[in-house]
Amino acid sequence: MSKKVNKKPAAKSKSTPPSPAGMEKTLREFVAMLGGGDAIVTKDDLSALLNSLSGPSAYDHLGSAKADAKDEAQQIAFDALEAVDKAQARKLAKRALKLDPDCVDALVLMTGLDSRTRREVIDGLQKAVEAGERSLGAKFIRENTGHFWMLIETRPWMRALGELAAALKGAGLHMDALRIYERMLELNPNDNQGVRDPLLGLYLAVDDLAGAGRLLRKYKEDSMANFAWGRVLERFLAGDLAAAGAALKQARKANHFVEQYMTAKMPIPEELPEMYSPGSKEEAVLCMDSMGFAWAQHKEAVFWLFEQCAADGVRSVPTKKALVKAQVTGKRIQ
Repeated sequence: MSKKVNKKPAAKSKSTPPSPAGMEKTLREFVAMLGGGDAIVTKDDLSALLNSLSGPSAYDHLGSAKADAKDEAQQIAFDALEAVDKAQARKLAKRALKLDPDCVDALVLMTGLDSRTRREVIDGLQKAVEAGERSLGAKFIRENTGHFWMLIETRPWMRALGELAAALKGAGLHMDALRIYERMLELNPNDNQGVRDPLLGLYLAVDDLAGAGRLLRKYKEDSMANFAWGRVLERFLAGDLAAAGAALKQARKANHFVEQYMTAKMPIPEELPEMYSPGSKEEAVLCMDSMGFAWAQHKEAVFWLFEQCAADGVRSVPTKKALVKAQVTGKRIQ
């Protein structure tokens, strides 16, 4: 539908936020200097800093020279991510990889620079994920599962997992993407990366109502558009039309623009927004990116939505016969 957004924005401000790479680089400098700074960081970032200072490191078993090389490589990788041109980014990424062949951010960056096909992108991201898992080590991953992202050194790997899942989803390999998103939530139930949104869409697209139900219950306090409209579809597919109707009322309150995109009253933009406010058109576009395919896979749910629109006087709708002839975009489910 649209290009994948690399960040899950939550700020209401329309100003440009500091980049994750920039914030994380500053945090790493804090760790090294035990000093202050004037960067804008979140409460979670500061918690991650404290955890990283007081907790075990994945590199404790390494000698000081190797550990220092990994740290230096990561700093250079951050510089590469913020480079102003591709040539400089490539140069810095290669320099980082000379110091640490398993530098995940550098591997992901090189994948983006060198890949020409979707298959090459997936292959490159898989290698980056394998490098990150190898670098952190099975013991560290096992012992820290449940609070990843709160340890700064886990973030490059978590970012690579998210990139890989998005690439697999884009290639129509939905079950593979689904499993990665599930693992990411096991590693970090706090879900700082917002992977529950595409995961819910995948559960519903592949008719895994048990998985969708578990996710909706786990994050029952989530009142944003994606979960609000996901609840509508989940209840419809479960055959509980009364609950689906009640959920629809709540979804409209959360973001009524989603309905206008779903019923083709407004065209869906080609590009995804980088930021959004709750209830905004931008949030609705992101919701369609996560949930649109799931709805498109269930035409009866779309027919029902049109019928609700007609009954509630939201807008005039085409006939069901016309809708049956409408093409559903998207790739076949794996």
